[in-house]
Amino acid sequence: MAGKIHLWMEDVTKARDQTILSAAIEIPKHVRKHLWYRLPSKYAYAATEKCDPFLLATLFTAMRHSTDLFLHGQVSARLLQNLEEFQAAWHCWRPDKYPRIQIQADVECQQHQTDNSNKAVAAFSGGLDSCFTVWRHHSNNCGRQRQNLQAAVMVHGFDIALGDTYAFQRAASNCKKMLKALSIQLITIATNFRELDNDWENSHGAAIASCLMLLGNGFSTGLIASSEPYNNLVLPWGTNPVTDGLMSSDTFQIIHDGAAFTRSQKVRSISRWPQALRYMRVCWEGGQKDRNCGKCEKCIRTILNFRVAGLKLPPCFDRDVTDEQISALRGLNRAQMALCKEILSDARAACICEPWVTALEKCIKRNQAAGSNNKSRWRQIAKTVGFRRHLQRLTTRVKK
Repeated sequence: MAGKIHLWMEDVTKARDQTILSAAIEIPKHVRKHLWYRLPSKYAYAATEKCDPFLLATLFTAMRHSTDLFLHGQVSARLLQNLEEFQAAWHCWRPDKYPRIQIQADVECQQHQTDNSNKAVAAFSGGLDSCFTVWRHHSNNCGRQRQNLQAAVMVHGFDIALGDTYAFQRAASNCKKMLKALSIQLITIATNFRELDNDWENSHGAAIASCLMLLGNGFSTGLIASSEPYNNLVLPWGTNPVTDGLMSSDTFQIIHDGAAFTRSQKVRSISRWPQALRYMRVCWEGGQKDRNCGKCEKCIRTILNFRVAGLKLPPCFDRDVTDEQISALRGLNRAQMALCKEILSDARAACICEPWVTALEKCIKRNQAAGSNNKSRWRQIAKTVGFRRHLQRLTTRVKK
């Protein structure tokens, strides 16, 4: 393992009503990078002075480069301890991609909870999963797990590109309307995290956790909404109940929330929240990033969640989906297939025999067959390449 990645904290700057926290990242044999977070100055009091958020953001970069990481600043000793197990999990899942590395810091600090120990903040995109997390903690529908949820964080630079300011402002405005009904404040944070060029499917959990932990001086708990339920997990996936909690520090706990519930159950729960039904945004593929396109896989799947829950089409969708659109879905990945199968299972359990159920069944079978064909094709390619390499080695030996 040659060299080290060095992360240097930079001075906090202000521009108009925005506060910017940044760090320089020096990767051996690469151009120096700058990672930054920008938040409204009225929330600057909540920003931590520690390197913890930047450590979470650069961890996958360091593992991907198989390079040790040194942080010039303060880092939580508990976070360093937890990230050893975090790395162990990801190395088990993807040993080819994420070797374990060593992490060091100028100062390893151990701190106790402060006056913010009873305040929680949730990651909030305005989608179904995050709406459910906010709703269940607001409505005290989670027993002893309930957190004192005071705020939600929406990040510009994740699903909505930094250059698309208009779409983000529109989406954030809709999120504020949802949260205002629950007396929860929305904090918007912008970051260039995605310029680090990590695999988003793997690294998005760490990206979300870094934005939550950035507010460690004002909050003690960060909630990350679950994507799949415990009985239908797809691993590895960036945010999951196995490793999310391992991104916690001495003073800030990360909680993976809601994994005991399916998306259809989440839909039933938020059906009592009118503003969510009107403004919820699940789409990330459509041309207009501030609204649902109603045509992509995720829009179609969410509409079916409402159907299987026995609910009408919510006003956040302009139009309903047809059986032809359902059966025509192509190229579904493992996670999407698992969620489609979940809807089909719920429909059968509810004895729903409408044509859309048959269309969904056809969609699943078609995608399964396509997946099997792709696997066979890749196996054949691998065998062919392997045979050619073996033949080349034999020919080289004969020549010698």
